[in-house]
Amino acid sequence: MTGGTAPTTDGAPHRGTPGEGTPTTSARTASVARTVTDVLQPRNVLLAGMLGIGIAAAGGDWTGLLWGFLGALCAGLVPAGYIEWERGRGTWGDRHVVDRTKRAPIFFVILGSIGTGSVVMVLGNAPAGILVAMLALWVMTIGLLAVNTVWKISVDSAVASAAVSLLAVVHSPWWIAAYALTAAVCWSRVALGYHTVAQTLAGAGLGAATTVAYVFV
Repeated sequence: MTGGTAPTTDGAPHRGTPGEGTPTTSARTASVARTVTDVLQPRNVLLAGMLGIGIAAAGGDWTGLLWGFLGALCAGLVPAGYIEWERGRGTWGDRHVVDRTKRAPIFFVILGSIGTGSVVMVLGNAPAGILVAMLALWVMTIGLLAVNTVWKISVDSAVASAAVSLLAVVHSPWWIAAYALTAAVCWSRVALGYHTVAQTLAGAGLGAATTVAYVFV
């Protein structure tokens, strides 16, 4: 990892990288932020979001849940499992991988996993909606990888935003209200010092852009 060590308000050291925020919150606020970022981490958001997208894409048929779970598995659970595996090997300290220069392998795993899942969906004649969502997430990951080469964009914010925007497209515009959860994720990442406000807003903007894929359906 690069950069110095900045003390967090709960007494634990925080490894910083250039372009990161610095935690300046109280211990209680930091605890809330930690809970928010853990509960709304990408694998959880994608599990809930892709199940919702799958059922909507299948017109309410239960098989949509299976396709949604496959999407969540490939986009969220497999990458999360890879991160945990690398953590066990001592490659990274935690799932946040605060050193931007060490994040590239994660993006490549995500791209390969989503790509594999998409092929399975094509061969299995999955509903178009879930396939488009997978394509949107794949393209978003390309964007995250490209930006990450020069700047530490927030992946958590991007995923939270993408899930909400995609649900708003396939279900109802009322899902836009769930952007309150995306805002909470952005806040938590800044409060914990993992990102700056600009990095979380950029991630959220890229996530929202995933809905562009539906223009071509």
